[in-house]
Amino acid sequence: MKEKIQQLLDAENKIKLGGGEERIAKQHKSGKLTARERINLLFDEGSFVELDKFVEHRCTNFGMEEVKAPADGVVTGYGTVNGRLVFAFAQDFTVLGGSLGEMHAAKICKVQDMALKMGAPIVGFNDSGGARIQEGVDALSGYGRIFYRNTIASGVIPQISVIMGPSAGGAVYSPALTDFIFMVENTSRMFITGPQVIKSVTGQEVSQEELGGASTHNKVSGVAHFMDKTEEESIERIKLLLSFLPSNNLEDGPVFETEDNINRLEEGLNEIVPVNPNKPYDMKEVIRLIADNGYFFEVQEYYAQNIITGFIRLNGKPVGVVANQPRVLAGCLDINASDKAGRFIRTCDAFNIPLLNLVDVPGFLPGTEQEYGGIIRHGAKMLYAYSEATVPKVTLIVRKAYGGAYLAMCSKDLGADQVFAWPNAEIAVMGPDGAANIIFKKDIENSDNPIETRQEKINEYRNTIASPYIAAQRGFVDDVLVPSTTRPRLISAFEMLESKRESRPAKKHGNIPL
Repeated sequence: MKEKIQQLLDAENKIKLGGGEERIAKQHKSGKLTARERINLLFDEGSFVELDKFVEHRCTNFGMEEVKAPADGVVTGYGTVNGRLVFAFAQDFTVLGGSLGEMHAAKICKVQDMALKMGAPIVGFNDSGGARIQEGVDALSGYGRIFYRNTIASGVIPQISVIMGPSAGGAVYSPALTDFIFMVENTSRMFITGPQVIKSVTGQEVSQEELGGASTHNKVSGVAHFMDKTEEESIERIKLLLSFLPSNNLEDGPVFETEDNINRLEEGLNEIVPVNPNKPYDMKEVIRLIADNGYFFEVQEYYAQNIITGFIRLNGKPVGVVANQPRVLAGCLDINASDKAGRFIRTCDAFNIPLLNLVDVPGFLPGTEQEYGGIIRHGAKMLYAYSEATVPKVTLIVRKAYGGAYLAMCSKDLGADQVFAWPNAEIAVMGPDGAANIIFKKDIENSDNPIETRQEKINEYRNTIASPYIAAQRGFVDDVLVPSTTRPRLISAFEMLESKRESRPAKKHGNIPL
């Protein structure tokens, strides 16, 4: 028996070495961790249990019968992250470049199935050269089975993709189907067709980093949600994200004890919005002053910065925040902001995370580029997402809320459970300046002092139509708040809404304007 045990231990040690010490050294030299090092950093110490470590490929084409691929190039299993069950897979670039074949895919599919059955999050570390060419259609079938499971699990368990090397061709679609994508500067790559193919087809020259690096997908394409300088930082941020998410759609998010006073008055909120309605300020400061301990976990920080999305805690409970950012495009909604917000709203609704909407929006961004790009269709995604969401929805109008954008930021008519406004809020079809030019056009033209008359009419419109008290009289605003009292009022509102039960008509699924 001792001999058998030793054989087992020797086999396990050989598998743990993956592609061997030389390839591991090469992986480290390129600034990357190995698959097992990533797994060890993610999970609580000693909690990870590996599955299918003895699985091998069955390919006999092109001399593959002679090729050994420990664990078939992917480490799979489960463990705990901060005491909670999580499943994971990590592609091993030291083994056949992490390429995906039939059995490699079967291992990933198995942990996907287990995560769904157990109602636990799954984290996938992607570091692969793509489909294993020698296996042909078997490899393609493997990708298809993974995509199918990504889709079935969507909205049921959190799915997190971590790009820690190349991810090209069909391999990119599994991350695209998941809830969140993490990338690392200088080492992560995602693209459908690489630079060489692009050059041969279009003649355009582009580097891998420019085409599909972390900066590109976090700032330009919006494909990714997070960008970190190192793999270690990325994995720490994954743990933080998991701390805001429930394990599945039948649970609520984790609750943490907080020492931050729920009745804290924040005098800084009384002064944060400039007197001049056209002057910008940083909405992130408003978010931090409201949040427990001033902590805000931002999602898609670098993309469509005219809208802010992320998580805070109020009295220890997770809340999703959607907020206009007056510092960028005056807080206007555009195509990219609508996509970003619509996706985040639906993610929060899927996982029972209440929504806080902070509004300072002058409208949808005008221009032929936006119209030709389909701003109508993209803006409708926000309307759809808010209307569909059944989680508690609280809206605070901080300053401007004009026209269709007022509706798109979750007005009472789109199902907001509570709507608050600050005393300086302006709620109207359009801004007072533009409205005065239309309504009082003749009065201004016939005046002896058009400039003075125009200002008088602007003030008249602001006080008689755009005032938050007019909206409050009609029940569209539940209360007008002293800004410093915002935190305790929001906490009270969300606690009142904890028992909210709301359903939608039975249907196969809605037809969101994609």
